[in-house]
Amino acid sequence: MDDLDLLKKDWKKQEESLPHLTYDQIYKMLWKRSSSIVKWIFIISIGEFLFGVILNIIFADKDYWADMEKYHLKEFNIWVYVISYLITFFFIFRFYQNYRKISATDNASKLMKTILKTRKTVKLYIGYVLISSVVVFIVTIWMILKNHAETAVPQVEKNMAFDTTQWLIFFGIMLLSVAILLGILWLFYRLLYGILLKRLNKNFKELKKLEMH
Repeated sequence: MDDLDLLKKDWKKQEESLPHLTYDQIYKMLWKRSSSIVKWIFIISIGEFLFGVILNIIFADKDYWADMEKYHLKEFNIWVYVISYLITFFFIFRFYQNYRKISATDNASKLMKTILKTRKTVKLYIGYVLISSVVVFIVTIWMILKNHAETAVPQVEKNMAFDTTQWLIFFGIMLLSVAILLGILWLFYRLLYGILLKRLNKNFKELKKLEMH
């Protein structure tokens, strides 16, 4: 008998001495961990929303709204606030529904389906935040430039006119700004929700193995 066989034999002896968990015990552990993760996703989404509201209250002062009025962006901003709050409320409600479902789940198959739904909801939410942020950023810059062009004195407008090279540089800066914005937001949400989704995915894989045995 070589060293490898001796090692295997010793490992089997140690394995026999370890406590063996039943299907129900493993399922309850995975259910408890998954329920806790989904609850934290729900809590974090509420905290993120409240933090955004506080920032809006702090920075959206009279001077801010005066600038929005100057660039004809006041109405646009109000609509952005209303729509973003409504959509965020919808996602928070979906996170709450997922938490309620996972709390009432009584078998591995249903638990796996709820985990998949939760992951999908989080990914849709992150996608919405990234896309909406880029759209709002581009529209805001476009409205500012458009308003400036409409209100500028003809001679000043002529002196400030861009040639082809300057327009290419401007659009290059715009694209770089959008890329940086997306990168920062993606990293933020990767840290905020990515770790929880990774753990949830691990639970899903464990449940799948459990169902196969």
